Amino acid sequence: MGRGKKLVRIALSLDEKLFKRFEELIEKKGYVNRSEAFRDLIRAALIEESLEDENFAFGTITLVYDHHQRELVERITEIEHGYLNNIISTMHIHIDHNHCLETIAVKGKVKEIKELADRLISLKGVKHGKLVFTGIEP
Repeated sequence: MGRGKKLVRIALSLDEKLFKRFEELIEKKGYVNRSEAFRDLIRAALIEESLEDENFAFGTITLVYDHHQRELVERITEIEHGYLNNIISTMHIHIDHNHCLETIAVKGKVKEIKELADRLISLKGVKHGKLVFTGIEP
């Protein structure tokens, strides 16, 4: 740590199974300690959140959902149609009898992309969703 920087210690409670999986992950990635792994996760989250709303960006929105969830596919399509200027392409993959994976390539203002991702990810029946920014034009 640089001069003048204070360390803050925190306590963290995790489910044992999650903790063990995290331990395996940080060992696999080669972290020398948990603190550095947590710092990297926190930094990544803060960078993602600090993107300026009016900046132009590219990215992907990934969804895993239960296609048997009542009206979910129709709601996803309806939301996507409201963001035609932001959606470059979509790819739909059947994972198994109940689940689908959809990857949506997006472009536009950070604010618009976040709004689209939030609307999709929060739908009932979406099991997991993630927005990843991959490029920002200055």
